[in-house]
Amino acid sequence: MTAQLIINGISLGAVYALIAVGFAIIFNILKFSNFAHGGFMTVTAYVGFLATRFWHTSLLWTLLIASLAGGMLGIIAELVAFRRIRNNKGPVIYYFVSSITLGMLLENLMTIFFSTNFYAYPNFFPVATVKVGRLLLGVPELIMFCISSLALIILAVLIYRTKLGTALRSVSYDVDTSGLMGINVLRIIQLAFFLAGFLGGISGVFLGISYTLYPQLGQLVVKGFIASVIGGLGSLPGAVIGAFLLGIIEILLIRLVGSGISPVFIFVIMLLFLLVRPRGIAGSHIQEKA
Repeated sequence: MTAQLIINGISLGAVYALIAVGFAIIFNILKFSNFAHGGFMTVTAYVGFLATRFWHTSLLWTLLIASLAGGMLGIIAELVAFRRIRNNKGPVIYYFVSSITLGMLLENLMTIFFSTNFYAYPNFFPVATVKVGRLLLGVPELIMFCISSLALIILAVLIYRTKLGTALRSVSYDVDTSGLMGINVLRIIQLAFFLAGFLGGISGVFLGISYTLYPQLGQLVVKGFIASVIGGLGSLPGAVIGAFLLGIIEILLIRLVGSGISPVFIFVIMLLFLLVRPRGIAGSHIQEKA
C-alpha cells in the first residue's frame, strides 16, 4: 500500500514539477515570484479544451497547442506587465503587484468568456489502470509522469547543454554584466517567459484533465510556490526535488488525515522550511525582489 501511495505521489509531483520549474525560471531571471503563472495555466487549459472541442485533437496535439499558446502568452505578459518596470528600474514591489494583477485579470477574463461553469476534458485514455505486480497504476497519471519528465529533461538539456542555456544562466546571475558581455538580455528574458508559459501550458492541460476546468484552476500555482520554497527558491533542480517531495507528502497526508485537512499540514511544512531552512533543500542564496 505504501509503495502504491508513493507512486501516486511521484505522478502528482511530476505535474507540480512543471509548475514549480515554470515558476522558478522567472524567479531565476528577474528574482520575483510570478504569480501570473497561475493565469497562464488557466488560459492554456481553456485553449487546450477548445482545441479538443472544435478540432477533436489528440492528447499530444492538445498539449502542443496549449504549450505554444502559453509561450506566446508569456512573451506578451513580459511586454505588457514587466518590461516597463524593468526599463525604468521601478521599485521591486511593482513586479509582485503586477504579477498578481495580471493573474487576476486573466482569471476574470476566463470567467467573463466561459462563466463559472465547470468543463471536462474528453477521455484521452481508453484504459484507466494497468496492473504491474501488486501495484495498480493509473494510465492518465503514468502518461502525465512520462510527458512531464520528458519535458523537464529537454528543458535541462536546453539550460545546461546549449549556448542559449548558458546565456540564460548568465543573465540569472547578473543581468547588467551579461548585457556588457554582449548577451541580448531582452531576448533571454523573453525566452525565459516563453519557456515558463510553455511549461504552464502542459501543466494547465494536465490539471484540466486531473480536475474539472474552471476559471480558478490557476490558483493551484500555490503548489508550485510551495514546491519552490521546499526545494529552494531560485534553484531549478530544487524546484523539481521539492515538487516530487510535495506530491508524495500530499498523497500520504490525504491517506492519513483526509483531503480536507491535508492542505493545513502542507502549509505548516512550508512554514517550517521557511523558519528552519529558508533557502530550501537546494540551498539557493538568491534573494527575492518582492
